[in-house]
Amino acid sequence: MLRLDKFLCDCGKGTRSEVKKLIKQGKVCVNGTVTRDGSLKINETDTVTLNNKPVIYEKYIYLMLNKPKNTVSATEDDNDKTVIDLVKSEDRRNGLFPCGRLDKDTTGLLILTNDGELAHDLLSPRKHVQKTYFAEIEGIFPENAPTLFEKGLDIGEFVCKSAKLIILSEKEGNTEAEITLTEGKFHQVKKMVAFLGCRVTELKRISFGALSLDPRLKEGEYRPLTPKEIALLKER
Repeated sequence: MLRLDKFLCDCGKGTRSEVKKLIKQGKVCVNGTVTRDGSLKINETDTVTLNNKPVIYEKYIYLMLNKPKNTVSATEDDNDKTVIDLVKSEDRRNGLFPCGRLDKDTTGLLILTNDGELAHDLLSPRKHVQKTYFAEIEGIFPENAPTLFEKGLDIGEFVCKSAKLIILSEKEGNTEAEITLTEGKFHQVKKMVAFLGCRVTELKRISFGALSLDPRLKEGEYRPLTPKEIALLKER
């Protein structure tokens, strides 16, 4: 059994105060009858409508966000806008959080969810989930850089696991590359690149496991994952 107002909040229909206002305005029906009691207990067999539209309870939510710069991968922050701030109130669920993190100045694919079990599985070092980044780099790598990445760079601070480096272009002293890791230490891509005498100027995550960033999403935009995409994330 669940309170009606909490049910509506969990379904992303507003904050607790917003939901209570909707209920008092008579916009909510339970089993076809208008109710103005937010404390009414309902269960999974009850039919709830808001403005004559069915409200379907979804325990978990999975969003793909194209993270913009100058946002932090956190649920709240005193100084900066968070990735959760980018999500409209009607699309939020209690406990929504970013699955992993991207640096403040890094853009690209970030999964937002309230499924703690899946997030733990995806972020577990034992699972070796691949993350691929597109990097714009100041400088030219040594010829053996891909081999060094594959062997696992010892950058002094830590020894990196085997990674994949694909050089896409080299022009006028600059490089474009794709870098795939199976771990995510703090500033790892930037530190690996710096160890080889270069500097990352732009970094964008383009895939996470079997999930690729939707090219139609502009920075700051998000969308729900499709059932197929959710299944891909859960495949281990």
